[in-house]
Amino acid sequence: MRILILNPNTTEAITALLEHAAAGAAAPGTEFITATAPRGFPYISTKAEAQISGAIALEVLAECHREVDAAIIAAFGDPGLFAARELFDIPVVGMSEAAMLTACMLGQRFAIVTFAEALGSWYRDCVAMHGMAERCAGIRFSDQPFSTLATVQEEKEERLVALALQAVEEDGAEVVILSGAPLAGLAPKVADRIPVPVIDPIAAAVKQVETLVALAPRKPTVGAFRRPAAKSTLGLDPALAMLFEHRDVPRAAE
Repeated sequence: MRILILNPNTTEAITALLEHAAAGAAAPGTEFITATAPRGFPYISTKAEAQISGAIALEVLAECHREVDAAIIAAFGDPGLFAARELFDIPVVGMSEAAMLTACMLGQRFAIVTFAEALGSWYRDCVAMHGMAERCAGIRFSDQPFSTLATVQEEKEERLVALALQAVEEDGAEVVILSGAPLAGLAPKVADRIPVPVIDPIAAAVKQVETLVALAPRKPTVGAFRRPAAKSTLGLDPALAMLFEHRDVPRAAE
């Protein structure tokens, strides 16, 4: 089983964190290939950045999807997720949806804890997009600056644990999600300091995508994620244009 971990951010160090955390959660025989956005933002924190990064993620997927059995869009907020499910015939999982669905199997209400105040609005939109608003006890974020993305989880570990405890004690959260790609791998390190289950989004995404590959679902021909009818394009990335114009080779014919 070959899984693409697609980091829609441009920070290579975050891709390495994601791959390391994913490997710790993977079943024997699961292999990962990674891709980092070739342009865009060091990390995504606004709706505008998410729109741009989602389009770039589609370009990367168009280049890579024939090489893998499934893909993970590895940014909390899932930029480009629904569009990817529409275009591609492999399973595509988003970290935030995977984390929230997993949390819902472990408690009635979950809280999202993250490292930057700027992420709050976008994450609220993401919760609503996935129909999880009633299950979300709240979003807590650090309002303190950090030095680098690659080291933010070590730098802010104590603050993030304190926020998680506040979410449990004051918001009634029964599960905590440590959100944001730079926090990949932090959940198992702090789980014994928080009295409820703590979810690592990349680990949740890995287990869910492995399940989907094993189930071998067909590509729907009706509904929201059916492939759109062929349409001419102008100026798109060539691999992406082939998909929209139906000039790509179906997987079954390869």
